[in-house]
Amino acid sequence: MSNSVRVRFAPSPTGPLHIGGVRTALYNYLFAKKHNGTFVIRIEDTDQTRFVPGAQDYIMKSLEWAGIMPTEGPGIGGEYGPYIQSERKEMYMPYAEQLIANDKAYYAFDTAEELDTMRENAKNSGMPNWQYNSITRTSMVNSLTLPKEEVQKRLDNGDPYVIRMKMPRNQDVRFEDIIRGWVVVNTNNLDDKVLFKSDGMPTYHLANIIDDHTMKISHVIRGEEWLPSAPLHVLLYQAFGWEAPQFAHLPLLLKPDGNGKLSKRDGDRLGFPVFPLNWLTAEGETFPGYKEDGYLPESFINMLAFLGWNPGTTQELFSLDELVESFSLERVSKSGAKFDPDKTKWFQQQHLRQQADSWIAEQVQSDFPGVAIDRLTIVAGLLKERITFLHELKAEADYFFEAPTYFDEKTLSKKWKDNSNALMTDWLGELEKITSFTPESVDASFKAFIQAKELGIGAVMPLFRLLITGKGMGPGIFDIAAFLGKEEVIARMKSGLQKFA
Repeated sequence: MSNSVRVRFAPSPTGPLHIGGVRTALYNYLFAKKHNGTFVIRIEDTDQTRFVPGAQDYIMKSLEWAGIMPTEGPGIGGEYGPYIQSERKEMYMPYAEQLIANDKAYYAFDTAEELDTMRENAKNSGMPNWQYNSITRTSMVNSLTLPKEEVQKRLDNGDPYVIRMKMPRNQDVRFEDIIRGWVVVNTNNLDDKVLFKSDGMPTYHLANIIDDHTMKISHVIRGEEWLPSAPLHVLLYQAFGWEAPQFAHLPLLLKPDGNGKLSKRDGDRLGFPVFPLNWLTAEGETFPGYKEDGYLPESFINMLAFLGWNPGTTQELFSLDELVESFSLERVSKSGAKFDPDKTKWFQQQHLRQQADSWIAEQVQSDFPGVAIDRLTIVAGLLKERITFLHELKAEADYFFEAPTYFDEKTLSKKWKDNSNALMTDWLGELEKITSFTPESVDASFKAFIQAKELGIGAVMPLFRLLITGKGMGPGIFDIAAFLGKEEVIARMKSGLQKFA
């Protein structure tokens, strides 16, 4: 594939960007990078009634956090701008008029009341799904049924109108979808869609075709919900005499149980975010985001990539560069992808473990005032296998910096026997003899001690851990002992033995 690959992500600023939208952006990004192409973002704000202040900024910040920023778009630049549809408003009408001149579209003057009456009459006569189409348009108020002079008079008078597509009768529309194969739809199943609204704005259908053509978009990679509109878009390309881009319609993101499309209500109900960043509504309600919940962008992106795509191998953990290398639209599934909150956490755990100990220490430094970064780096290395999120480190690491005041009840009742105090007093004596207090020296002394006592590891190690950490489990106890140092370990042992005497 040549360097002429140009893809676009075209969200509407009607609210926060759902993770399904981020996945669409991700797949566009991966495809563009894989083919040394260009990734464009275009804000589709033709529906001014649903515009939400702050939504565009949220979209850009979400992509930036996820690490998948476009190379062209609003605030970024590029030679095909402007990249906000409302700023392109003036360019659309000449194209619509060209369609009318070529008998591919027409003016429709029907009022909302007249359309409602038609729908009501159709429903009463047993046709509940009335459509403005190749049959019904012959009895409506439009430039196909009115005399030319009447049409011109209405236009001159400034009468409100819309421009509708003149859908051909009984024609098969065929196009090849990269993911779904050949799609064939007969035009008798399509209505005469509005291309231009009475408020002077084009509809999505017309604007996105014109924008994709003038921005030289080579591949349209978008959600499955646009598949029913694709035949209309193909017909529009034909009507203009333009070559259509290649289409790829992505599978839906489904609820965890697989029944229906994932929504923000599912997140509220089941306790996981469906937005990349926190979203604060105008009413003051906050919806949680992956960033604020503590997810790393790398784990978030890895999780999203696997919702509808797989590499064809057993590898599951990918960096963004590795995703670019492995990605192909041919390996995107046709069927919906079930969202799995547990798997999402697994990706987070795995990516956190891959981080350098020093990086983790830097991220959590403010949680440990007064602790030297090199000491914190050691703790991070010992504990990163045991946490899912960075913010959990503080609670897990308490015994590294303070002697325990609480001792795990389960370990105590199960492991502390009548002879435990005497046994641990003997072990304390061995600890006091160690000169160089390293993980290796404590380990060697421990092995010699249990061998001399003819005991198993399980008879001594859990008690040793309990006395110096208060926990029943954790990282390697000899590493913990070496970190604490001989003096602190002995002090904790004595204190614990006194408590359980």
